[in-house]
Amino acid sequence: MNKRAFNFNAGPAALPLEVLQRAQAEFVDYKETGMSIMEMSHRGAVYESVHNEAQTRLLNLFGNPEGYKVLFLQGGASTQFAMIPLNLLTEGKTAGYVRTGSWADKAIKEAKLIGETFIAASSEESKFMSLPDLSNLSLPDHTAYLHLTSNETIGGTEFKEFPGTGSVPLIADMSSDILSRSFDLKSFGMVYAGAQKNLGPSGVTVVIAREELLQESPKHLPTIMRYDTHYKNNSLYNTPPSFAIYMVNEVLKWIEEQGGLAGIEQLNRKKAGILYDAIDQSGGFYKGCAAKDSRSLMNVTFRLASEELEKQFIKETGQAGFVGLKGHRSVGGLRASIYNAVPYEAISALVDFMDDFRKRNA
Repeated sequence: MNKRAFNFNAGPAALPLEVLQRAQAEFVDYKETGMSIMEMSHRGAVYESVHNEAQTRLLNLFGNPEGYKVLFLQGGASTQFAMIPLNLLTEGKTAGYVRTGSWADKAIKEAKLIGETFIAASSEESKFMSLPDLSNLSLPDHTAYLHLTSNETIGGTEFKEFPGTGSVPLIADMSSDILSRSFDLKSFGMVYAGAQKNLGPSGVTVVIAREELLQESPKHLPTIMRYDTHYKNNSLYNTPPSFAIYMVNEVLKWIEEQGGLAGIEQLNRKKAGILYDAIDQSGGFYKGCAAKDSRSLMNVTFRLASEELEKQFIKETGQAGFVGLKGHRSVGGLRASIYNAVPYEAISALVDFMDDFRKRNA
């Protein structure tokens, strides 16, 4: 396995090598059934045991809080941008959104098509390179929910703390940083995430929500767009992305082996620390994009003095075995996505390359 790339892709992203090897060993014959997990009926006992195990294992990582349910859905976080207001933004209510960048904007755009919304806080003044203070939010009595994006993948910002919202459900798109650190799930009415960054391969979207938010959906909604459909059918109303869910379960086992969320957070802080130090101690050769108090543990964004130098950096890193370091097409620059499965050795190799590149081009 010496030829594996240093994978800094933003998503689909790196998966733990141990998980890939386990899946490889079971790919053709899962548990001596004579079939791959991909070939099995989702109504069969073998697959359902994997499905239920993944739900239980995920809640256990959060301390198994009472009254929460895990759904495995499809369509990515982008479908949740619509499903949330369709199901929860009922007549006479308004939805609050925290505007922090590209992904928050996409969620807001969908909600506006469905019902009344308002911007509870915004970081537009900083060009979304910092995060707004949410400590003194004022929410109207008829607020259906408050939605935020915990980590903006493109800008490289991440909330360190989450606001108290009282009786108003707090909902978070955690596609980029779920399971990367400890937090109190009980503070949220719902969190959701596309799997392709920290949970597994693309194809499955995880929703974790208080059961009362899932039990009754507006009757006029199409069946497949109703949370209560998936809640009452244990996410088996239609054929689930069974292999992706199997992989999520294997990734969750791997997280347990790393010491759970506390262990994975410690490693993530160590990884991000050496990379941000390389940027900050470069004498201005590398310049971090996000404000220091808003920096993401998952997506490290930075710039060089010119676009020409950035193109040279991308070219040379590609030749050296590094993948995915080009910034998002909407903002340019450079970005290293250092999700849970990106090993410390990959970040260390990148830091060494950055130091050598600086010495040659300063």
